[in-house]
Amino acid sequence: MEGKEGEAMKSKGTTIWCLLALVLGILVVTAAVLTVLKQCKFFKKHRTPSSPINKNYADALEVTLQFFDIQKSGKLVDDRIPWRGDSGLEDGSEGGLDLSKGMYDAGDAMKFGFPMAFTATVLSWAILEYGDQLNAVKQLGYAQNSLRWITDYLINAHSSETVLYIQTTNVGKGLETMSERRPVTQVNASFPGTEVAAETAAALASASLVFKNNDPAYSGSLLMHAQQLFTFADTYRGSYSISIPKVQEFYNSTGYGDELLWAASWLYHATQDDLYLRYVTELNGQSFADPENTTWFSWDDKLAGVQVLLSRILFFGSKDLSTIENIHLQMYRKAAEAVMCGLLPGSPTATSSRTDVGLIWITEWNPLQYAVASAFLAILYSDYMLTSQTETLYCSGNSYKPDDLRNFAISQADYVLGANPMKISYLVGYGSRYPLYVHHRGASIPVNADTGCQDGFKWLYSENPNPNIAVGAVVGGPALNDSYSDTRDNVKQSEASTYNSALFVGLLSGLLKTSSVVMSYT
Repeated sequence: MEGKEGEAMKSKGTTIWCLLALVLGILVVTAAVLTVLKQCKFFKKHRTPSSPINKNYADALEVTLQFFDIQKSGKLVDDRIPWRGDSGLEDGSEGGLDLSKGMYDAGDAMKFGFPMAFTATVLSWAILEYGDQLNAVKQLGYAQNSLRWITDYLINAHSSETVLYIQTTNVGKGLETMSERRPVTQVNASFPGTEVAAETAAALASASLVFKNNDPAYSGSLLMHAQQLFTFADTYRGSYSISIPKVQEFYNSTGYGDELLWAASWLYHATQDDLYLRYVTELNGQSFADPENTTWFSWDDKLAGVQVLLSRILFFGSKDLSTIENIHLQMYRKAAEAVMCGLLPGSPTATSSRTDVGLIWITEWNPLQYAVASAFLAILYSDYMLTSQTETLYCSGNSYKPDDLRNFAISQADYVLGANPMKISYLVGYGSRYPLYVHHRGASIPVNADTGCQDGFKWLYSENPNPNIAVGAVVGGPALNDSYSDTRDNVKQSEASTYNSALFVGLLSGLLKTSSVVMSYT
């Protein structure tokens, strides 16, 4: 009897444990289902879960990425541009370096490391956030190849821990022929260039994340150079505009604190090393962040980009933050929200820096850079809100949804693509009407012309349209009254740049479809 009772009790106990396990399992599943349903309800409220690709933006993206092929220096590989050929093959030879790669910044045969590095950082950011969308429209490979063409150059330009070559051309004079001597310029411990070294660190750190999975050795090299360059930039603080005054004629820097924060932010994302998080929070947050002043994201000013990028940590926090880190990150997020509120046209704090039809307009020189950069940050922030299930952005008592930021970004993109008073696409090669007199040396001179320094000016002032189309060029853009003068010597409006196109790649990638961004880059 005792044995049978023991067996019965054992059997009963087993049954009870099974029932408890079953109940627990049901509770876990129910909780999971409720969580999923809650998320589904949220996303249903704000977006179409499986929205189709927007063909207009996909076509525009395909066009935009071709501009990087036009701007490439060096021995071209798989050249997609029939009127382009090899160039700058001896660049860097005066310093015993191979600086043949890289990209010309804009319309002349000049390579400037500062805007080139910014171009790379923005391209990396676009790929990291929207790589799936780029891949869906078969443009990811082109974006990665363009990025690597720049980072190959930047690695070679960093010839030692405290030396960075930042420019290839005659300082202070653009070239009309590639047959002339092409000297190189460097920053070093004696003649520092904190902003250009830090921006290059940001470019290489962000690119290391792009290539981490498919080429870990290259990614490791990028990260090593990024860390060395950041140390160089921070240890030997000084503006390259002071060290090399002639650069003021082209890319004059207004300060380097934003680049230091920008570089450290990207290095934190690339390494997860708290050293870099402490750098942007308790160590230098008060010195460089300037949270009370809203700025415009551009090749010269990275603060708004820093604020959005660091907000990411709070949106998708993957680590426990110290109190001081949290306080400073909240400061960055508050500043990012101020930027977003300034962009929303109906916000109480909306900026008045717009044309009559709503294009963000900051300066007569290359105005589209600021409009496109603002829209890129807006679509990022909108997607951060959506992915983190943050339903509301508050602007001085008014509330806005992620879709409001998205609609603003759409308005800026559509303006560039032809929804403007001039009814012209400011993306060359897109639509039926676009600028024909782009200020671009390669596009304006016939392929078979043997052009020297002085006689090249006849092509600049020619009344004929460019013989070669600078496909993918995002030109400077309209005047404040929404007008545009399509003339080659109207440099303020008609010159394109790699950073314009990189920012537009980011914007278009985010607009291809409504979808979440990745919660972690690693």
